Amino acid sequence: MKIKAIAGSEEKVKSDLLILPLFKDNNSYGDLTSSIIGIVEGLIKKGIFKAELNEVYPLTTTEAPHPLILLTGLGEREKINGDRLRQAGGSAGSFCRQKSIKSISLSTANLRETGLLPDTFVEGFLLSTYMFGKYKSENGSYCPELKILSKDRALKSRLPEIEAQIQAVFLCRDLVNTPSNDLTPDAFAKQALKLKSRKVSVKVLTEKQIASAGMDAYLAVAKGSKNPPRFIEIRYRGGSKKSVVLIGKSITFDSGGISIKPSSGMEKMKYDMAGGAAVIGIIKAAELLKLPVNLIGLLPAAENMPGGSATRPGDIVSTISGKTIEIANTDAEGRLALADAIEYAKRFDPEFIIDIATLTGACAIALGNEAAAAMSNSEELIKDIVKASEATGEKVWPMPLYEEYREYLKSEVADIRNVGTDRAGSLVTAGYFLKEFAEDIPWLHIDIASIAWTDKDRPYCPKGATGFGVRLVTRLLRNLYQK
Repeated sequence: MKIKAIAGSEEKVKSDLLILPLFKDNNSYGDLTSSIIGIVEGLIKKGIFKAELNEVYPLTTTEAPHPLILLTGLGEREKINGDRLRQAGGSAGSFCRQKSIKSISLSTANLRETGLLPDTFVEGFLLSTYMFGKYKSENGSYCPELKILSKDRALKSRLPEIEAQIQAVFLCRDLVNTPSNDLTPDAFAKQALKLKSRKVSVKVLTEKQIASAGMDAYLAVAKGSKNPPRFIEIRYRGGSKKSVVLIGKSITFDSGGISIKPSSGMEKMKYDMAGGAAVIGIIKAAELLKLPVNLIGLLPAAENMPGGSATRPGDIVSTISGKTIEIANTDAEGRLALADAIEYAKRFDPEFIIDIATLTGACAIALGNEAAAAMSNSEELIKDIVKASEATGEKVWPMPLYEEYREYLKSEVADIRNVGTDRAGSLVTAGYFLKEFAEDIPWLHIDIASIAWTDKDRPYCPKGATGFGVRLVTRLLRNLYQK
């Protein structure tokens, strides 16, 4: 992608397409000619273009320095906010991607009138230009040049921040979209090793080292696969105080193990490492943005497969702390890996822990495909993640962790079961299971199972991996540490 801010006007800066964001009424047109303005207003008056949010209408012209003007709907002026602006940018970007338009200008005349910065529109535009064409005979790629027509001198200095976050999201999406035959636990570790730099170090534990650390619950997940697990530890050194630990569920393929999943849709289970990919993206963004915070990313990578050596329902395993778990369902494997990762995190004496995981199908049942679920033992962390959600448009919904849920996980033969005795409360009991291992350390769990993948194009996210969590947690860290 190439983006730059230009102080030029709509009538002087040449491009193949001009994006013209428009409200339903009272629009500003910058320096466009009166004849072009008349045509646009006529289209609105006749209802041919209604300027609804995310509506786009290509207008060909021989008069302007752009052969095509893309009318882009912003909806009602009084309803505009950051995410609606981001969606509109995404709709414009999707059109340009589908038409392979490379040279694009953006009129910011109307955006200035809202009092909102054009940044979120640009962010949405760039997010929507993502393509994953690695496995196609004709490798599809799209790298547009966007010229932002603005007299805001500070915009130029903000563009590298937008680009850094887009780059991090695209890295996350690439990892999640990669099929499991090419992204085994070992291959995932090699991708993490690419982060190594002056401020980022990466350590990878082998199966033997994982066993020596006492992570038997995590190892139980990997027993059925010929591809051995890899425990990945990434450190970003940007601050001088305590570290924040980010844990990402990194199951590179989840068949369900002996408690095997239905075959329908199982091909998408390559995305069960989306939490780990998000952590990689967050650390990449932190480095690019030079965030003044120490981060430790922990990625327990494994494949959950059936086989002669696979863990069986009814098996009992122990964690680093010695707490025992009765495995009633091998398809509730993520929480086993995360439990050991949370215990492992305690050795760093973290300020707080955030885990990001495609943990439960129940998350989608509760929230549809519109939001992630958030659970925590800290009211402050819940407030922080909600604030970050409002700023980024990556929606989260806080869920309770009542003490009564502990009874749901009671085991007759071990300290705790990995699932409840029935399906009641399966979203929150999964969170409560992890809370048992976090204990008194401030901890936040983000269940992204409902939102890490999309089966349809969204305004600023094409089908496939969404990259959810990268912008959300990066914003939380910026709010807390970037003064």
